[in-house]
Amino acid sequence: MKKILNDPFSYAEETLKGLTRAYPQYYRLVEGTARVIARAGEPRQGKVGIVSGGGSGHLPIFTGYVGPGFLDACACGDVFASPSADEMAAAMRAANGGAGVLRLYGNYGGDVMNFDMAGEMVEFDDITSTTVLLADDVASAPLAEREKRRGVAGMVLTFKIAGAAAEAGLDLDGVTKVAQRAADGCRTMGVALSSCTVPQAGKPTFTIADDEMEVGMGIHGEPGVKREKLKAANDIADALLDPILADLALPRGERVTVLVNSLGATPVEELFILYNRIADRLGDAGLTIAHPLVGRYATSMEMAGASLTVLPLDGELENYLTAPAACAFWKV
Repeated sequence: MKKILNDPFSYAEETLKGLTRAYPQYYRLVEGTARVIARAGEPRQGKVGIVSGGGSGHLPIFTGYVGPGFLDACACGDVFASPSADEMAAAMRAANGGAGVLRLYGNYGGDVMNFDMAGEMVEFDDITSTTVLLADDVASAPLAEREKRRGVAGMVLTFKIAGAAAEAGLDLDGVTKVAQRAADGCRTMGVALSSCTVPQAGKPTFTIADDEMEVGMGIHGEPGVKREKLKAANDIADALLDPILADLALPRGERVTVLVNSLGATPVEELFILYNRIADRLGDAGLTIAHPLVGRYATSMEMAGASLTVLPLDGELENYLTAPAACAFWKV
């Protein structure tokens, strides 16, 4: 294992300390915690709070998207591990402005269990909360069993849209409905070219040959739908896009936004090669791309590979997607 670290068991805590010291205009550690991040200022009274949570190792997700127009607070666990219910409850309290809190996070068993417990805990503080789960990974379950799908990079777009709805003054029910529509629309597919190493494990999560790729790999190293020889960029783009288009079945004339995302080690130059093909394919399908994102938005440590997210847009979702927002990793 070659990593820049001190103690593998303090990796998450030291990361968050550095993050808050580098960008104090956006982030603060919640008092009494080591892994709960909130906006630099106090919560705005009367505004719906939005919280997320999940394991470390995915920056900018999860904690990176705390900021105006995005999340209000976030609980962070060890690398690829769920935060505790106490940490999630602390995030909810830090985000509470008296108008309720939306829990917005990925569909993983530990996160679901602990966020449910946290929701019950903060009821004693008279905090009302709702939940929207991201389940956008088309490789992880068929459409008929979509409730079993993993939440991946679609969270990035949903954080932005939900955050804008809260800033606009919608009540908890309204923010929840907007977030749910965005979550329901997102579809993501990924491809891994290499593994990553969890610091506490000290060895790669999985093995893959230098001339192979895993299509549909999860962000924690979960198996994909197939492993095959590494192909040209256009063929990889097709492998990502084809199942998404089949799942969405969009009519010609629709507007969509796309996120072409590095899983960590893949350089942005290669993402633009993928995007070039994706833009051609979507244009051929009669779809208009609006506000595309290309870069590192949801990573998996140093894993090489990429993911593609497509979200169909209507006027309301597009307005929220383009509303002002700011964090250290994305400004609109």
